[in-house]
Amino acid sequence: MKKMLAIIMMIVAGYACGNQNGTPAKAPGSESTATGNPDYDPHRGEGKFKKVDIGATIDTKMVDAGSKIYTVKCSACHKLTNEKLVGPGWKGVTTKLTAEWIMNFVTNTDAMLNKDPEAQAQLEICLVRMPNQNVSDEDARNIYEFMRNNDAAK
Repeated sequence: MKKMLAIIMMIVAGYACGNQNGTPAKAPGSESTATGNPDYDPHRGEGKFKKVDIGATIDTKMVDAGSKIYTVKCSACHKLTNEKLVGPGWKGVTTKLTAEWIMNFVTNTDAMLNKDPEAQAQLEICLVRMPNQNVSDEDARNIYEFMRNNDAAK
């Protein structure tokens, strides 16, 4: 009798703690859009940037603006070489990651660190979460162009 009561209690507890709307719970990162396609794309990360138009040549005005942002918000933790400071070095970052991923990370840092495998791998190496710098969309694009220019420098 005690075993039967224990089994019934486990079933009731499982039901009570389960999803209340009758649909199976989804694993984190498996959310889908109305079309059934995954909402999360590891090549662009988590955020509003789905397609960033990158010119064939580097925009020097954007590089200058990005340089100023780097000096104020980024240089304390990131070097322009491969060397890790607090965060990873920036050399080669635009050849490894898409513009969309970089700009989503810069503007949506917390969500990216919580969800993106690449961001989480960097966190394991650096051991410090990047703080949200409240970077605007325009500033994120300027920072990307600054990174792109850094990668083009010989």
